[in-house]
Amino acid sequence: MYSVFMEDIYRRAASVVLLRPASGESAFQLLLLHKPRKRDDWQLPQGGVEQGETIEQAALRELHEEAGVREGVKVLGKSSRTYKYDFPPSYRRFCPDNVCGQSIEYVFALAPENAKVCVDNKEIDGHIWITGDALSRYIRRKEYLEFAGKLVDEAILLAEKVKP
Repeated sequence: MYSVFMEDIYRRAASVVLLRPASGESAFQLLLLHKPRKRDDWQLPQGGVEQGETIEQAALRELHEEAGVREGVKVLGKSSRTYKYDFPPSYRRFCPDNVCGQSIEYVFALAPENAKVCVDNKEIDGHIWITGDALSRYIRRKEYLEFAGKLVDEAILLAEKVKP
């Protein structure tokens, strides 16, 4: 009799930093989605990459599934940054597999100013469009806040190049 040891792996995930043109002081607003949980409840649209999908395809699929946004979205590029984290032990207790966390890659996209968001009120129960300087009011985890801030800055630089 022998046992098979499976090495822990990180689930491959995709996220989209979705901007839309804004009027007023800021040139762009960022979409955040709210998950019905106590910690880390505000986040960028994200989810697992399915077999055969590119990061861009997965990010756009997740955007549509979680926020109902599809029409007029233009992909601006992909970040070289990856956010990797471990699932908490309390979560892993309920997962019999060897997936120990996620490794998230990011796509930048621009939506029309009038983009409509429609959440399912189950997995996602709210949304907000914010300016980059308001990020700290919604994202509490320091490491992720700093990371997301850099992503937003990178996205805005790309969006400014295509804004009419």
